[in-house]
Amino acid sequence: MAMALSSLQVLLFSLLLAASAMAFPAQQPAMGRVRWQVDRINRRGPSLGLVMSYVDEDTALQTSGYFTPWRVLPFVDLYGRRFHIGSIRGVNVICALTGQRRLNAAVTVQTLIDVFSVSGIVHYGTAGSSNDSMSFGDVSVPKLVAYTGAWTWKKFKSPKESSTELSFGEYNTPNGGENLLGSLKFRNEELYSVGKPMEEVFWLPVDSAWFKIAEQLKVKLERCNDTFCLPTTPQVVYGLKGASADMFLDNAEYRKFLFREFQVSTVDEESAAVVMTTTSPGVPVIVFRGVSDLAGGEPTWSSTSLMNLASINALKVAVEFIATVGKQKSTISVQRSNN
Repeated sequence: MAMALSSLQVLLFSLLLAASAMAFPAQQPAMGRVRWQVDRINRRGPSLGLVMSYVDEDTALQTSGYFTPWRVLPFVDLYGRRFHIGSIRGVNVICALTGQRRLNAAVTVQTLIDVFSVSGIVHYGTAGSSNDSMSFGDVSVPKLVAYTGAWTWKKFKSPKESSTELSFGEYNTPNGGENLLGSLKFRNEELYSVGKPMEEVFWLPVDSAWFKIAEQLKVKLERCNDTFCLPTTPQVVYGLKGASADMFLDNAEYRKFLFREFQVSTVDEESAAVVMTTTSPGVPVIVFRGVSDLAGGEPTWSSTSLMNLASINALKVAVEFIATVGKQKSTISVQRSNN
């Protein structure tokens, strides 16, 4: 009788396993393998997250020779994205191509923060210039970024509430006036941070300690790529403002408006999302953006001829920053162990 009961229990257990396997035929083993991979990666210790948005920016990294893949596990695929595991100048990094615009950037950075052991996020890429003092190939290290794609569309003839409204009537030709499109009022973002109540913000700062480190970098930027040479050697410019919106800006009057009203020097589609996502949990973040085009009214060079050069220069500065941060962390660790 005991043997029969034991056999029945084994049969029921086997049926339960089979039913479970039918309910989740592929997902369970796949997710189990991903969890094992992530645990294996995190056992290396903390890494810096290195994120970029465009394929050209990712190509600049893969062909640069800076990145050394981890032989044990060179990459892991998670939520449709590939996270490359390796090192730059001896510093553990996890690199990811986010894809374009705000949602893609935020999802990728949030995944890095939630899933991996990440001590900070370094973001590099290309940008359009809205500041005439910036030249092609220059790299901007902004101190503040904002999302300028959130608007309240005001009715025709609504009273003006602030100096930073965009009134379409002012751009009537040949003379400015009123316009049935009315005007746009720029909106703040809702920032949710750990241990703080929600606050409305317009400007988002990069990490202040990391910005000070970046200011000390000495990087010689490239003047030429395979097809084009700039008339002068580009420079690294610190402390300007950047703006992001879910649009590729190619309008001279609007870029002039952004510079005049907000003192924005570079425009892109992802930086504000990257900074906002890291600000919420208090993870350090910094941004490096190479100027590839003039955001409207481009006089001579096209963004296609300079995209590669801008990506290379932004990457060069990011690599030097990663090496410097990694060296400082190693020094601190040695000092602590000696004490």
